[in-house]
Amino acid sequence: MLLKLVFSKSDRETYHSHLKVKHAMPTKVNLNFSKLQHIGIPVRSLEHTTRFYDLLGFEEVMRKPFSHPEGQGTCVMMQKGDIMMEFYQLPQSAIEREVIIRKDGQIDHVAFDVPDIAIAFDILKSCGFAPLQDAPVYLDFWDKGVKFFHIVGPDGERLEFNQIMS
Repeated sequence: MLLKLVFSKSDRETYHSHLKVKHAMPTKVNLNFSKLQHIGIPVRSLEHTTRFYDLLGFEEVMRKPFSHPEGQGTCVMMQKGDIMMEFYQLPQSAIEREVIIRKDGQIDHVAFDVPDIAIAFDILKSCGFAPLQDAPVYLDFWDKGVKFFHIVGPDGERLEFNQIMS
């Protein structure tokens, strides 16, 4: 299975056109989430990044490969207390395009922890939010996997809702 963790050109066009269209504001949502799960940042070098965050007291708690249309990438989760950071390095051919000249900043997404990803997805859709994915996406991260989906905030920020499977 080939998994895209970054926007393709058509995804970016959809994403940016979503921001330009005047949508009716979604309704207020009663969704069970209470903490920030992680902040996802694409990096040029996992080696340099992990050494830097190690100096700040972060410890590597997960390292997994992922498929990208241009080859294999690597995702590393680093933790210090309750703070979780996700760093991912794309295949070399995608780094310049997706990281170095990125126009929307280096923070890729902010992720919220939810107890039930399917319920969160259904609640947000029913309240008028437009998830970027058709359904929650599964990744073979952590011990038993993770499921997530994104919505876009009013200024283009990607918000991820994420459930670590148990």
